[in-house]
Amino acid sequence: RSSTQSLLRRSIGTSCASTTLGARSAIAIRSLVPVGGGGGGATLPSLMGGWSTTTVRGFASAPSPWAEFPQAPPDPIIGLTEAYLSDDFPEKVNVGVGAYRCDQGMPFVLPVVREAENEINLEEVDHEYSGIAGCPNFVNLALRFCYGEDSVPLKEKRVSGVQTLSGTGGLRVFGEVLHQFGHKHIYVPNPTWGNHIPIFTNAGLEVRKYRYYDNATSSLDFDHLIEDMKQMPDGSCILLHACAHNPTGMDPTPEQWKQISNAAKEKNLLPFFDCAYQGFASGDARKDAAAVRMFVEDGHKIALVQSFSKNFGLYGQRIGALSIVADSPEEAQRVLSQLKVHIRPSYSNPPRHGARIVSKILASKEKTDQFVKQCMGMAKRIDSMRSRLRTALEELGSSRAWDHITKQIGMFAYSGMSKDEVIELREKHHIYCTLDGRISMAGVTSKNVDYIARAIYDVTEKK
Repeated sequence: RSSTQSLLRRSIGTSCASTTLGARSAIAIRSLVPVGGGGGGATLPSLMGGWSTTTVRGFASAPSPWAEFPQAPPDPIIGLTEAYLSDDFPEKVNVGVGAYRCDQGMPFVLPVVREAENEINLEEVDHEYSGIAGCPNFVNLALRFCYGEDSVPLKEKRVSGVQTLSGTGGLRVFGEVLHQFGHKHIYVPNPTWGNHIPIFTNAGLEVRKYRYYDNATSSLDFDHLIEDMKQMPDGSCILLHACAHNPTGMDPTPEQWKQISNAAKEKNLLPFFDCAYQGFASGDARKDAAAVRMFVEDGHKIALVQSFSKNFGLYGQRIGALSIVADSPEEAQRVLSQLKVHIRPSYSNPPRHGARIVSKILASKEKTDQFVKQCMGMAKRIDSMRSRLRTALEELGSSRAWDHITKQIGMFAYSGMSKDEVIELREKHHIYCTLDGRISMAGVTSKNVDYIARAIYDVTEKK
């Protein structure tokens, strides 16, 4: 005992002097000496002259490496959902999250997705890694889905693409590639999806904005959009929403898209399309891809990111694609090699399950037809909620114009409510939408649309 006690005291004394006794030392002490006197052995406190295990642990502790980490602000969308979930008001409504809900307010799985998934399960597929660029079959089908079966660059093998972690992952990868190859900035519409700005900022780019929406008239600010494009430095990258602009839901007309294409040509801009709602916006996948196809036909060497979250309802599968149109097949392969260089140290390779589902559907004409029909059903339900919300507000005698709700397209309605009105809507009526007044029409149902209309009327009329 005396020799063990001496050894421990020398160990602790040395550690006290240097204040570097670590957790491993404390564990070693406890393993060497029985604690609590069981079996007649000496206890640690008696060996240490009355010191307790807590005291020893005190020596073992050190300032936490996380002590200086401040609390980050909550994500605007995720934080909104958390607040909604903690609200016990029976008629609360969440119209903040961009995820489709059926008319009962429940998550919706497309029947064709369920069918494809069941078939995949019966095939007893393996769970091996995909390549860095993802599943080749999925990538090929995804590109045909947006560029079109008859796309000349596709036929000439001048398009290269990779599977990404939905649209978000594709945006980040392309932002990094832009930054590496000389781009210092990127232009995004004002307003735009809130995550665009931190994605590109974290990729090393300065985010600049071009005018897009006129809040005073609740309409596309087209003249200023073109004016701003003409002021952009030659060769700049400009982000364009392919369809169902988020958050405004206000898209250019085909004629306006043509003018945007011409303005981009004049300044030799790099158009980068974010296509998150193809098929979901209008219910017609070809129509929703019209702007992308127009720019390609006009000779632009575009970049394109696609998401399959909204249109296929595969939110949690994180399925997307990133592609570019090049001058030649050789150039396309060089760009592909650079995309892969950035993917490998980021997430190595993408998941396979969702890619298999999309591939199973798009590879079959029968399943693709089912998808188109079911996607149209989602779009029509949202359109009907737009009409009912506008009608209800007008019938209440609102002094504001609400026709923009039915002019907009896609998942969101840019209501025009102020930040203070949105906060009052939340605190007084328990309706949760983002502070910019964006309403997810997917959360509006036959059951709650009148309640939402009365609440909006109340906070906007102040009566």
